[in-house]
Amino acid sequence: MSFLREKSYWRQDIERREVVTAAAKGLVMICVLAFLFYDRWWMTFALLPLFAGYLIVWERDMERKKEDAFCLQFKDALQTMTAALAAGYSVENAIHATEKDLRPLYKENARIRKEFAMMVHQLNMNFSAERVLKEFAAHVHQEDVDSFVTVFSIAKKSGGDSITIIRNTIHMICDKIEVRQEIGVLISAKRYEFGVMTVIPLGILFYMRFSFPEFLHVLYGNAVGAVIMSICLIVYGCAYLLGKKVTEIEV
Repeated sequence: MSFLREKSYWRQDIERREVVTAAAKGLVMICVLAFLFYDRWWMTFALLPLFAGYLIVWERDMERKKEDAFCLQFKDALQTMTAALAAGYSVENAIHATEKDLRPLYKENARIRKEFAMMVHQLNMNFSAERVLKEFAAHVHQEDVDSFVTVFSIAKKSGGDSITIIRNTIHMICDKIEVRQEIGVLISAKRYEFGVMTVIPLGILFYMRFSFPEFLHVLYGNAVGAVIMSICLIVYGCAYLLGKKVTEIEV
């Protein structure tokens, strides 16, 4: 369903097994909804648009998670660069040293390792550090990366103690990422509460189906009952989307 939304750089980091798992969960979800709201398994086919919507929402959430993971990786890379610059390394050599230090920290397919491997490759082809970092920022297009590269470019052009300016900038960006991470932890607790609240209505309906089936029997197998349950499903879906919107706070 990617063609329905603007292309995201982080989509490429979503693994195939994650897509398969999400698709399986989505299919189970619409089967459960068809059973609880209509008592007809064939209604699963009528609920396929919900399955498509679920995949779109899931993909957006995964892209945000991949970007958040990259921010933490980028913070580690910046801290490593700070240590290298403090030891007297040039920016070019600091990038080389950072790429080596990231190897034991992250897997080979980690986004930060791919990006630094590309930068090292470009430096080996005699590209300037400024050009390499600008290209890095251009295709990643992430706020923290843009801030770092912008300050780096200005510091190089203005002259003076550019290494100190870069080191101070790295410290500020790392502090910003840490604060954002702490806020994210607080928000995640509310997201967990929202997830629990999302399951409760389905749990109640499931309990009623098996404990007091006679109360819900009148809603199944007839047009009026199907309309009522459809309205309930629409209200449930709108409440879910509203809850997602409230908990998706940009940090």
